[in-house]
Amino acid sequence: MTIKIYDNTNDLIAALAQTICDVAKEAISTRGRFNFVLSGGSSPRKLYKVLTTDPYKNQIDWENTYFFFGDERFVPKGHSQRNSLMAKKALFEPLKISKSNIFKMDTTGSPEQAAQKYAKTIATHFQNTPVEFDFLLLGIGGNAHTASLFPNTEVLNETEATIRAVFVEEVDMYRITMTAPLINQAKNIAFLVFGKDKSDAVFQILEDKSGSVALYPAKLINSDDHKVIWYLDTAAASKL
Repeated sequence: MTIKIYDNTNDLIAALAQTICDVAKEAISTRGRFNFVLSGGSSPRKLYKVLTTDPYKNQIDWENTYFFFGDERFVPKGHSQRNSLMAKKALFEPLKISKSNIFKMDTTGSPEQAAQKYAKTIATHFQNTPVEFDFLLLGIGGNAHTASLFPNTEVLNETEATIRAVFVEEVDMYRITMTAPLINQAKNIAFLVFGKDKSDAVFQILEDKSGSVALYPAKLINSDDHKVIWYLDTAAASKL
């Protein structure tokens, strides 16, 4: 993987926003559309807001951009904890993104049904060709989880590139998540990580060779230099 370290969060987010614009322009130029997988949490909110401002918002053809979610909390539509609600307020509404371009997870049934429906939705969008998202955004938690791949959960053993439901005991709820094999098929993967509270996890994932994927799930994500970039601030990178 490639590791980029910035002195402050503003420079980090500006660099990542420009990378997203560049990938989007190339994808639309070559394939006619840009398939963008969003991450939840507080860190991406700042990035999404930046993408709605100059000079970034006018670089992307939003009508040919399609949005997906790497994971979602299994809560009702409109619930304050939904990743899609955060993205709606920070990104979709300011840019007036068409609802037909946004693929949210339907949580009206069981967790397993939600996972199956989302997997089918993705397959339909890609017209049953290999699912390779153009850009997939990830973050990490202090426990080294990414998407909803949490430590010591069964989904870490999944070998199929698909969507799975997983009950996460430490947060006492079901999550719907892309599996590591599906994430790893993306053409471009970016980790957005800032803050000293993430420095231990960053070290464990990137440098601690003794740690297992069961304890540090983000280790499951591809480390190919050509497709994976870690965007860190100096605080998050302080233990590297």
